[in-house]
Amino acid sequence: MFEADEASRALGIELIEAGDGHAVASMRITASMVNGHDIAHGGYVFLLADTTFALACNSHGPVTVAAGADITFVAAGRLGDHLVATATERTRYGRNGIYDVTVHRETPGGPETVAEFRGRSRTIEKSRDA
Repeated sequence: MFEADEASRALGIELIEAGDGHAVASMRITASMVNGHDIAHGGYVFLLADTTFALACNSHGPVTVAAGADITFVAAGRLGDHLVATATERTRYGRNGIYDVTVHRETPGGPETVAEFRGRSRTIEKSRDA
């Protein structure tokens, strides 16, 4: 799935690992990702979390999409930050799932949380047009 994800790869998102309801991906904040407050635009942080969520919920095989998601921004990302997102499956029931994603920045003193994301997934039948 990630190989076909042009949007995520074009932004420099790198897949670190994925499998069995778990995924880790990373992205560096570039000048084009910084908003007028000189901090990372929240949409880019959300996109990293959402991509990592998608990798985790699709690790089981069937085509799975987001049914909904929300994010809490804990700290601002900054130009040059190396962000790492870690997605963990909380539960799957029927065709649904719940996943938590923590986005942190790498610092010399250790990881610092930037955002917490919760995604809700739904497994679908892939149509001929999809």
